[in-house]
Amino acid sequence: MEKVRRYTLEEVKRHEHPDDLWMVIYNKVFDITLFAQDHPGGKEVLFDCGGVDATEPFEDVGHSDDALFMLAPYFVGDVIEGDRKVQGRRSMNG
Repeated sequence: MEKVRRYTLEEVKRHEHPDDLWMVIYNKVFDITLFAQDHPGGKEVLFDCGGVDATEPFEDVGHSDDALFMLAPYFVGDVIEGDRKVQGRRSMNG
């Protein structure tokens, strides 16, 4: 069984640039650099949330479960226990 990598929010913050873009959703870390070009809502909205916990904006837009499924290939790890935020309205298995 492959071990899941764990990241601090400080590590995620280093990946806030269009050519190296990570974000956190439901305490899961995603490298969305390649996905940004294909994001249905435009890449700019992802650039605004790069390097941070984007759970609240993700929920505010009302993303469907399909959106969570679309993120799966971009999963790189979990947020470390001490940096985790309270889960949103739903959670995600990684």
